[in-house]
Amino acid sequence: MRDTARRAFVASLVVGAVLVLALALWKLRILIALVFLAFIVAAAMRPGVDALRRRHVPRAIGIAVHYLGLAAFVALLLALVVPVAVDQVQEAIDRLPTSGRDLRERAETATGFEHELLVGLQRALEDLPRPRELVDPALELTFLGFEIALGIFFTLASAAYWIYERDRAVALVTALVPPHRRRVVRDTWTLIDLKLGAYVRGQMLLVVLVGTVLSALFWAIGLPLWLLVGVFAGVVELIPVIGPLTAGALAVGIGLSESLAVAAAAGLIVLVVRLIEDYLVIPRVLGEAVGLSPLLVLFSVAAVAILFGEFTVLLAIPIAAVVATLIDVVVLNKNPAEQEVPTVLFPAQDAETVGRG
Repeated sequence: MRDTARRAFVASLVVGAVLVLALALWKLRILIALVFLAFIVAAAMRPGVDALRRRHVPRAIGIAVHYLGLAAFVALLLALVVPVAVDQVQEAIDRLPTSGRDLRERAETATGFEHELLVGLQRALEDLPRPRELVDPALELTFLGFEIALGIFFTLASAAYWIYERDRAVALVTALVPPHRRRVVRDTWTLIDLKLGAYVRGQMLLVVLVGTVLSALFWAIGLPLWLLVGVFAGVVELIPVIGPLTAGALAVGIGLSESLAVAAAAGLIVLVVRLIEDYLVIPRVLGEAVGLSPLLVLFSVAAVAILFGEFTVLLAIPIAAVVATLIDVVVLNKNPAEQEVPTVLFPAQDAETVGRG
């Protein structure tokens, strides 16, 4: 009787501890998502840092070079895009009615998408808050901007530290498993790291490629706000499934404000670019970086968005890739050393090790 009571007490403690831990992790889900994002960023940078280190460049300088390169790319992009985008927005504003009366008259004569757009704009103007009512939203936006900046800094700093600490973490984890499983654990970790890094680098290439191609084609057909729509289409490539569909709908909607022919051309362009991307570009750029079916990708995006929030959809495919790799090794008993190692831009030094087994 005493043994049964003691076992019940121990089981209750274990269950309670698990529930408390699960609740704590749930409360920290945003922090965990940022840490996982930092691991992904580190995986994308590590091959470049290692390549520089083999040329006797210290890791700290290698990391700084990557961050400075990213900052220079963003600055160059803003310098090229912002002036043209401002001109396009100003041109669109100049074409809009300047008073409520003009807006009502324009809405009465317009048809189709333009009519709905103008009616919606009229209602939005009528619902605009008074100046004093804008104080609290402005403070909220300022606080939100501070949170975003803090999140970016935390992610980049954590990625830099993880590049230093990764090997120690691998050694610690492998020391906790039986000796005959250590090689498999190490190879699995390396394979996941390589997949995540290749996926991120490939996605960055696709963002630039899709944004550039679509912007040029939208300009050629005379789509209003062609640069903004093209850049938006490139950026939302980061959001699986939903992003490209949103970009296509936006291009068609903007095209309808010009003419039915422009809308049809914009939709056709988005469709053709997407088909070329799926069947020609992605197999060559990403290859089997994640190896996930479209159904699994869609499910992962929906599940991650529901569980952790909308912004975490960017992590849906990396999370699914990690889970799929673990299932291959643990459940299906596949040897990670025999898995194909993805290469985007340049291979990681560990790729040779995994490839040889």
